[in-house]
Amino acid sequence: MKEKTKRSGGRMDMTEGSPLRLIVTFSWPLILGNLLQQVYNMVDSVVVGNYVGKNALAAVGSGSPVIFMLASLFMGLGTGSTVMISQYFGAGDEERMKKTVDTVYTSMMVGAVPLSLIGIFCSRPLLHLLNVPEEIFFDSWLYMVIIFAGMIGTIGYNINAGILQGLGDSRTPLIFLAVACGLNIVLDLLFVAVFHWGVAGVAVATIIAQAFSWLFGVYYINAKHPTLHISPFCLRFDKELFRQNMRLGVPIGLQQALFSVGSMVQQSLVNSYGSDFIAGFNVANKVDMISFMPIQSFATAATTYVGQNIGAGKMDRVRRGTRATIWLSVAVSILMAAVVLPTGPAMIRAFGADDSVVQAGMAYLNRVMPAYAVFAVMFVLNGVMRGAGEMAIPMVSSLVSLWLARVPLSYLFADLFGRDEMFYSYLVGWILGLAISGVYYFTGRWKQKALT
Repeated sequence: MKEKTKRSGGRMDMTEGSPLRLIVTFSWPLILGNLLQQVYNMVDSVVVGNYVGKNALAAVGSGSPVIFMLASLFMGLGTGSTVMISQYFGAGDEERMKKTVDTVYTSMMVGAVPLSLIGIFCSRPLLHLLNVPEEIFFDSWLYMVIIFAGMIGTIGYNINAGILQGLGDSRTPLIFLAVACGLNIVLDLLFVAVFHWGVAGVAVATIIAQAFSWLFGVYYINAKHPTLHISPFCLRFDKELFRQNMRLGVPIGLQQALFSVGSMVQQSLVNSYGSDFIAGFNVANKVDMISFMPIQSFATAATTYVGQNIGAGKMDRVRRGTRATIWLSVAVSILMAAVVLPTGPAMIRAFGADDSVVQAGMAYLNRVMPAYAVFAVMFVLNGVMRGAGEMAIPMVSSLVSLWLARVPLSYLFADLFGRDEMFYSYLVGWILGLAISGVYYFTGRWKQKALT
């Protein structure tokens, strides 16, 4: 008899059934969501580039890294919510699930205003620090100020998604994202092409779409999961649960912020080799990002799977699920390399690239994609440990991989062996990160971080 996945009101019980089937079932909406997120991110650039001009396009791009860096802390709280909800769900503790939702929402409502103000007041000095050219400075500043003013929508969406993923529901956040993407496209065209608001129109469209997606999520959770009823303005707070959420969320928030800074440092090295190399690297990065989406989604699925099964005390299923996710991720990483490497030049040319840009892009893909299997194992092990509540080691693994290996070695390899060889620094960094994650995983100490 065919095995079925247990679902109820959008929830998926991952404590029973085939681990591989559960991971795949949970992952495919995440993969679609990641693809949709790329479309969402590209819409602003496409509209402003076509209807306003290249300076406005550069202004939107200049502000985005700073916005992501400052918003990372609250995005980390969404991941912390996933871990807490999944473990309490696995343990069948509805009371703690409800208190977790109340506490996280109270933290968001209290913290969103200070975060927005910090972002608004720090925008100008941060843009100066990034040496943003004078001709796009005002538009970059205006875009950032508007986005930070409406940051609560982005934070709210991420927390809603974290709550639902903890319940085993990866499909509904995809719907929220699709609604936001569709609304953003319509409003971008209205505000920019019809009202001629320029960069401000793109920013206003973004915060309206995100706010609508957040509020739609609140309505959905209240309708489908009444025991978790969200009351954003009825502040309820549990100090112990808040400490747990901070312990879980702050490390991943810091990791994302510092990773963003590290990527900007490496980008500066790439920028020193001219426009063709920059274009090739940036286009290849888009191909690379899409190729890695399945593995990223498998690791996210493993976080929820492990959280639920640790909450239920089923450690044998945790081990089986970890093995299944690693084998799945390694197989997919090999498959993606086998597909992308021979077709890479055609993919890069699809962006309008000439031969020199294709050569630069393939220099990246040829050195990075064959090493994906190493990165996949590290990524999955970090996702597994996060599901158990161990956040420090995955953060250390990722940051050591980036800051002690990839960034400095990219400069060293480029200086000693030439610009194309800088990309071997990725493999060295991933090996170092895997060594940290792998050794700690086999000690078993991460199991002691369970909340239940």
